[in-house]
Amino acid sequence: MNPPSESDAAATPTGLWLLRGLRGSLSVPAAVLFATFVGFGGLLHDVGFPVGAGVLSTFLVWALPAQVILIGGLASGTPLPALAVAVCLSGVRLLPMVVAVMPLMRGRRPRLLTEIVCAHFVAVTLWVEAFRLLPGVPSVGRPPYALGLGLGLVGQSMAGTAIGYYLTGGLPGPLAVALLLLTPISFTILLVRNARQTVDWLAIAFGAGLAPLVVGSAGGLDLFWSGVGGGTLAFFAARLMERRA
Repeated sequence: MNPPSESDAAATPTGLWLLRGLRGSLSVPAAVLFATFVGFGGLLHDVGFPVGAGVLSTFLVWALPAQVILIGGLASGTPLPALAVAVCLSGVRLLPMVVAVMPLMRGRRPRLLTEIVCAHFVAVTLWVEAFRLLPGVPSVGRPPYALGLGLGLVGQSMAGTAIGYYLTGGLPGPLAVALLLLTPISFTILLVRNARQTVDWLAIAFGAGLAPLVVGSAGGLDLFWSGVGGGTLAFFAARLMERRA
């Protein structure tokens, strides 16, 4: 089916684009994300963290590594200012994703408030799904569609957090920990699946090669350095290969 024209899309109510985004959030990556947050819910239970506050952290922080830092720090008595800085530094890794995907999430008439709200929902899964789904959405419908996509993914993650918390009694500890690894494993598979150009493969290779060298970087920025560093090296390497060709 061909995507609707811009004129037809302009006549489509904003709420309908929002609902289509919610429907688009029902996917295999979202199921993996749900299972991952089931594991996070089990972690909340094990450290005695209130389930309501844990579910709220999924909505407000919406970044699993930062949430683990937050919960672990509170459980160990880390001073709040130091914990706040650590959580903020962990979130820096998402900045390149926001910069890359925001042009797709803008409509024909960019609005700062809408862009800020949409940017909040940018995380690994939404970043991958946005590049898959948003190109087929007319520009006028992209902001509400992206908002619906983000709300759907966050809502499923909040549900997974609560379910994992109450299932912990019957969930083996090793399984709960293993569930936390599903998102990075799924993300890696999706990166390989979506790689089309030489620069894509170079970025994956350079990023994987840099990861062991920057592990344990100050502020938890190892993923940031491997991602930005690997992507930058891949860009220049691809340009060099093009010139030689």
